[in-house]
Amino acid sequence: MRQEKQLLLNDIKERITGANALVLTRYQKLKPNTVAGFRTNLAKSGSSLEVVKKRILVKAAKDAGLALDADTLDGHIAVIFLDQDPVATTKLIYQFRQENENVIDILGGKFEGVLCSAEDVEQISKLPSKDEMRAQLLGTLEAPLSQTLAVVDAMLTAVVYCLENKCQLNQENQNSKEEV
Repeated sequence: MRQEKQLLLNDIKERITGANALVLTRYQKLKPNTVAGFRTNLAKSGSSLEVVKKRILVKAAKDAGLALDADTLDGHIAVIFLDQDPVATTKLIYQFRQENENVIDILGGKFEGVLCSAEDVEQISKLPSKDEMRAQLLGTLEAPLSQTLAVVDAMLTAVVYCLENKCQLNQENQNSKEEV
């Protein structure tokens, strides 16, 4: 193998093993400006898109411990390496796909070391982001606590009203005794 191809093979292998997740796509009729915008959006989310020859991708994946079948990879192949938040990036990929008339097809992916089908990747894109999940968790924890606080507040307020009424009653009794 030529030195350039070996360097490319090693680079792709390192990126496959180093990425938190990856998404395999097939593309057609992508315009350069469209791809540049997509790559910019991916870079903002901490991901990158790499167009790879099928033979090199299959060899690099095999060396990285993934079994990819070259027969299922028809057309032009691009790999999206998801380095930061995989859920947010898959949402970005599906948004791009809808906005650009399905110029890319999702073939599958790898999340947390497990190969996923295209349907699995789509389901992952529908999950809430980390921030949304944190907000839901805090909301779940906050609701019972705020209800408990409201009950305690009502009980304390009732005690204060009772004491206030008792004081007024005592004062009225004293005033009536003084008048007699």
